[in-house]
Amino acid sequence: MKKTLSITRRKFLKRSASLGLGGLAFAYFVTPSALGKSGSVAPSNRITVGCIGVGIHGISVDLRGLLAQPDAHVLAVCDVDTEHRNNAQEITNQNYNNKDCASYNDFRDIIARNDIDTVMIATPDHWHVPISLAALKAGKDVCCEKPTLTVLEGRILSDAVKRYGRVFQTATEDRSIAVYHRLAELVRNGRLGKLKAIKVTLPDGNDIHGPYAKPEQQQPQPVPKGFDYKMWLGPAPYAPYTPARCHRNFRWIFDYAGGTLADWGTHLIDTAQWANNTERSGPVEVEGKGLFPTEGIYNTPYDYHLKYKYDNGVTLFVDSGGTGIRCEGTEGWLESSAWRRPLQAEPKSILDSQIKPDETHLFTCTGGEHRNFLDCVKSRRDPYFPAEIGHRCSTVCHIGNIAMLLKRKLKWDPVTETFPDDDEANRMLSRTSRAPWNSYFI
Repeated sequence: MKKTLSITRRKFLKRSASLGLGGLAFAYFVTPSALGKSGSVAPSNRITVGCIGVGIHGISVDLRGLLAQPDAHVLAVCDVDTEHRNNAQEITNQNYNNKDCASYNDFRDIIARNDIDTVMIATPDHWHVPISLAALKAGKDVCCEKPTLTVLEGRILSDAVKRYGRVFQTATEDRSIAVYHRLAELVRNGRLGKLKAIKVTLPDGNDIHGPYAKPEQQQPQPVPKGFDYKMWLGPAPYAPYTPARCHRNFRWIFDYAGGTLADWGTHLIDTAQWANNTERSGPVEVEGKGLFPTEGIYNTPYDYHLKYKYDNGVTLFVDSGGTGIRCEGTEGWLESSAWRRPLQAEPKSILDSQIKPDETHLFTCTGGEHRNFLDCVKSRRDPYFPAEIGHRCSTVCHIGNIAMLLKRKLKWDPVTETFPDDDEANRMLSRTSRAPWNSYFI
């Protein structure tokens, strides 16, 4: 009697990666029920996940989003804050009605586990690329929150994804939201005639949480018990601990993030690049003005007005004071005036336009970033917001910050990803990482 061939999803992925097999081979060997399409998923065919960074967003969006997927199995959580990881561990164990979820302080403990196929990263921005690189080198697929910290880090990340042949999702929901998918698809198919301008508004202010707005409330304090502040800083420059620096407030400090422009910009500027068909390149010029805090530890702009030019003639305006996007062409305009607001257009007939079978249909997944990521782990195709496109979108934000800091117009070469003949600006495309974390970029 012949032996029955049995192969788990994990073994198959490793074997197919080594042989260079694509999604077609995977679909041929694995049954629909093993992929979760019938509602029944064998444990050996679930995609195992380790969640790194389980603060507010890491739990409410990412962990809960993955726990809702029948073909995902969260095996471990990690956070430098004991309260955060204990909370995430409890939520995970309650979901599976067991006590199997491991809890770690150091992300390397998750990376080292051979039984974990993928990682979900929701740390502060300055950790996004180093942890992603470690996971990619270990053969794991990655879903990581946006944005990158610098232009150079984004380029290193995108190249590493290709080098190691892994799946990488830049985790945002926008491309799965019908309003933004529809807007980009209508513009890409010429419903506005020739596209001339895109106007994006993003929230203003540094949305500081807790009593930390005044400089006297940002003074150094003892590190609280259960918080590994040294690991939280990681590759960032040393700075004394203050609660005003960490958790939800890290975003307003350039050492760890890029302010509201880089945070919200990675949402709506991506839709602008999608609509403009420049998602894998970028603008050729940027200028703008910003207002920056003059005292205290927060230093990202709280008010900004930017103008980008593309070589196809389109101008992108990015202004603080909203959450909208408007596209203007030679034959009309189309906009969502605020976050997820229904589309408006002139002429109104644009809204009823049907995209024909032979026209451009933009890739999306209505189930969101986590569903799309898991599907692509199986098919081995790029998710809807892969590393290269995420990097290009973050780059638009980063060079905007650089232009405001230097207070002058800058030329940008999206091919070489440099400012031509501008050493001062080019030095701002990267930052020095502290040892030993700088070795992750080699």
